[in-house]
Amino acid sequence: MSKKNRHLIELGRTGLTRFGGYIYEEWLAELQGSKGALIYKKMADSDAIIGGMLFAFREICKSAPWFAVPAGNEPEDLEAAKFLESCLYDMASPWPSTVDEILSMLPFGWAYLETIFKFRRGPKQKSPKYRSQYNDGRIGWLKWAPRAQESFNQWIYDEETDQLLGLSQTPAPDYQERRIPLDKALHFVTTSAKGNPEGRSILRNSYRSWYMKTNIEDIEGMGLERDMVGYPTLYLPLEIMKRETPEAEEAYQEYFDLITNVRRDEAEGLLLPSVFDDHGNRLYEFKLTSSPGVRQFDTSRIISRYDTRIALTIMADFLLLGQQKQGSYALSETKARMFYQALTSVLDNIAETINSQAVPTLFELNPWWDLEELSYIAHGKVELPNLEVLGEYIQKLTKAGIKLFPDERLENHLRGLADLPIRDTKHEPARTEERPAFSEQDQRQGAKPELDDAEEAEA
Repeated sequence: MSKKNRHLIELGRTGLTRFGGYIYEEWLAELQGSKGALIYKKMADSDAIIGGMLFAFREICKSAPWFAVPAGNEPEDLEAAKFLESCLYDMASPWPSTVDEILSMLPFGWAYLETIFKFRRGPKQKSPKYRSQYNDGRIGWLKWAPRAQESFNQWIYDEETDQLLGLSQTPAPDYQERRIPLDKALHFVTTSAKGNPEGRSILRNSYRSWYMKTNIEDIEGMGLERDMVGYPTLYLPLEIMKRETPEAEEAYQEYFDLITNVRRDEAEGLLLPSVFDDHGNRLYEFKLTSSPGVRQFDTSRIISRYDTRIALTIMADFLLLGQQKQGSYALSETKARMFYQALTSVLDNIAETINSQAVPTLFELNPWWDLEELSYIAHGKVELPNLEVLGEYIQKLTKAGIKLFPDERLENHLRGLADLPIRDTKHEPARTEERPAFSEQDQRQGAKPELDDAEEAEA
């Protein structure tokens, strides 16, 4: 083999721990595959801190603007970008809902959406395969249909090249196996280490803290109930405790069930026989022993510690500032900025996946333009600027001698940051340093233009 040809051949492998269509990079068995998906779903749905953080992730990401960017300044490039953006907002599901489905990769580590196309034949078509806001006969996206992570069966690989070919699932309600090739889908992952198709859940590092916190909360709930109700104690005759006869065994089981199910609720009450021995001692007696005092461990502080650790794993601990009556404004600004940078990285990841997996196929099905480069999808900023800091920055630039105005684009940009009306420059006369021209109406009325002293002397 020549040296030149050797560089064209792949010699090594990624080292991904894979057997058949199953990935074994996760060393905890309960977090592998579909079992792990169920646990991450439980974490996201049942924990208040995790749910709040994921809500912040989703809602902030959905508020970011998305648009198409032309690859050049030629008319074909501009028209292609306009078409691409129209397809993005012409799907059966609103774009924010689609982003919501894509962001399911955050708790699960990956998201798999099947791309389904349609013919754009106008809004009056009954069939969704043809209904569109546009009637240009082109092919657009009907929807990016989500495929639930819990329905995952296995990944489909080319065993010779380690190339991922698709996904197999057994979804409800019929639980029949379905195979979705990768070239007909969008595959989003949070991280691509070793080419792992399952990515890595952003909740992975918080699993232990969530597990400990959940168990402590359960114990705390049981302890609270016992402290409020009291610890139940039931005294029984010795012949029942010995359980030497079938009647004694049956009575023992009845009283055992009774003592273990004592609750303070609408069915409160206990009925016991009034029986005494020869010495006048009561044979049956029920007592509620109260707690002797304050517990040694402060469960509130322990749970708060685990909440902080959970928030730290995705840099959202700034949401907890002030809960422990500590934390400065400067610290919250720094942490919030890091959080927004993480969100921007997530959106960058989504945009790159769309541009590499969805956009080329769309233009391949619509060969209307001869493009050297394809338009691409981009997103706007997710972080709102601090107008006070921005104002000080502009003042410093002005004092340094930088001339900012008149500049319509800069002015409209600053207006947009402050959510002010945008200046309409299309229907306004161009700004010049010269005085406005003397109108024809004034000339017909015999009026004369006003002149300054120098112009009047020259006249």
